[in-house]
Amino acid sequence: MNRDLFNPGRSRKQIMIRFVCMGVLLVLPLIFNATAEANESYGDNFCSATAKVAKRSCFQEMKADYYLASGKCINLEDEVAREECQELARDDWGLDDCKDQYAARKEICDDLGEGRYDPLIDKANFVDSSGEPLPINNQFLPMTPGTIRTYEGGDETIVVTVTYDTVEILDVPCRVVRDTVTEDGELVEDTWDWFAQDVDGNVWYFGELSMEYEDGELVSLEGSWKAGVDGAKPGIVMLAYPEIADKMYRQEFLLGEAEDMAVVVDTGQDVDIDYGQYTGVLVTDEWTPIEPDVHENKYYAPGDGMILEVNLENGERVELIDISSF
Repeated sequence: MNRDLFNPGRSRKQIMIRFVCMGVLLVLPLIFNATAEANESYGDNFCSATAKVAKRSCFQEMKADYYLASGKCINLEDEVAREECQELARDDWGLDDCKDQYAARKEICDDLGEGRYDPLIDKANFVDSSGEPLPINNQFLPMTPGTIRTYEGGDETIVVTVTYDTVEILDVPCRVVRDTVTEDGELVEDTWDWFAQDVDGNVWYFGELSMEYEDGELVSLEGSWKAGVDGAKPGIVMLAYPEIADKMYRQEFLLGEAEDMAVVVDTGQDVDIDYGQYTGVLVTDEWTPIEPDVHENKYYAPGDGMILEVNLENGERVELIDISSF
């Protein structure tokens, strides 16, 4: 029988088992300490705790990406190319992005408070007395089945179709809305969104299946999420009675993946687009702490819903050009 040089009385297998057990004993306290810190050391500051652990996760992800990129550089034979590769890996580290995300999440905590985000979802609040889903008739975001809204922005054409279909998410019947994006006639994105309106008139967003295409081939499902899966939770995409004094509100929540926020900035603006002239338009500022520098103003007209979207960073516009039915 083979013996380990450091312990002649034990076989290599026994030594290996011992080392594994010792490793587990060493790692477990770290796990328990991290869990205890996340759950207890912040007291009732649950929002800030979430922001902090998200920052740590971001740092670790950035470090992992850097190490992998650096490892690829090591295998370049040419010294100049190798040094350029390492410099590029360092430049792409992106730790400042993690800090910016943390600051944005802390801003949300300052506005909304430190409570947990865990909305109570009760099917009874989304159906009528016969169990049928309540109609989505919020004046700023109506979703009548059979309605098609077409938008144009840059080289893109966006078609939003309110289907007659529903799906149950968290036991709530949600209206299925299809959103397709084409560039020069070629499909680049096909998304299925799920919405429901509560008894108070708020429109809730329960998730999306987002499919991105290149040359007719599916290349990504990034951005997809579903309430109740992997910690994802629904949010309010449109308030029943929006007011400028309202605080920020979460439109979706899956930490690190779907964290869209909105705040009301105007409730009576006049807007003139090619499709028509509107008064009493609601204007929101919508953004995500995942990309804190990107803000969009969205304009919602009573009866017609969203009529205009303006990217505040580059000025790009998406405008309503048609409303039809099928």
